[in-house]
Amino acid sequence: MPMTDEHIHPVATGLAKQTVDKHQEKQDIVLWSGWFCPFNQRIWMALEERKIAYHYNEVNPYKKEKHFLDLNPLGLVPTLEIKSKSDGSSKALYESDVLVEYIQDLYPESDEHPSIFPSDTYDKSWTRLNVQHISKKIIPAYFKLQQFQESSDQEKAREELYQGLKTLTDRVKLPFFNGDQFTAVDLSLAPFVRRFYNLVEFRDLDESKVGEKWLKYRENLMNRESLKNTSSEDQYYTEILERYLKNEAQSEVAKATRGGQSLP
Repeated sequence: MPMTDEHIHPVATGLAKQTVDKHQEKQDIVLWSGWFCPFNQRIWMALEERKIAYHYNEVNPYKKEKHFLDLNPLGLVPTLEIKSKSDGSSKALYESDVLVEYIQDLYPESDEHPSIFPSDTYDKSWTRLNVQHISKKIIPAYFKLQQFQESSDQEKAREELYQGLKTLTDRVKLPFFNGDQFTAVDLSLAPFVRRFYNLVEFRDLDESKVGEKWLKYRENLMNRESLKNTSSEDQYYTEILERYLKNEAQSEVAKATRGGQSLP
């Protein structure tokens, strides 16, 4: 019996497809990507924000090719393949939080390669702490609200999401988390905000309950070019998100949420 997610739309669409087409030349960095994945989108955004040359390679993790598994035995996107200029060999990195740090460390901050972390040592660590807040408080509540089927469980998850968003919003300087600079906090959250429309329609999410400051912040996130240019059309996200709403998705995150475990 095929996995539920096996027949997803195979490629990016809309503005994301245009971005894919611009990144088909051979490069030393290859983004093994799943257009549909919010964790993947944060790495894609980081590459765009830092203006780093990369080759985009779409992969369906439910139909894993050998070379992809050689790079990442877990078979998960995003994965970065780093090719050696000297001998053509490849090595790989994965896990989105690790990849954000790697992308930051590739080049010093400059007009050519804007930083996604503040330069101040304290502010940099504060950024990392708030990325953890998103990973530990906001994203788990997001997936629970999608997948839980009982109304009482949905209500609890919805309140957890509101609280996680309120805590973060209190720390936001505007227009972005750290003020004018777009940082790892913003790109960690933006792909999920992009998908909130599904929770609004099907899980009674009311973002006005988080407050006016949140609404301003989320508008700034939604208008960010790196988010728009790595986003596919709603209809294709909706097809995938429907499986989460029915608690039928077979991603590792969906399985962890279903089993009451920490997200991988």
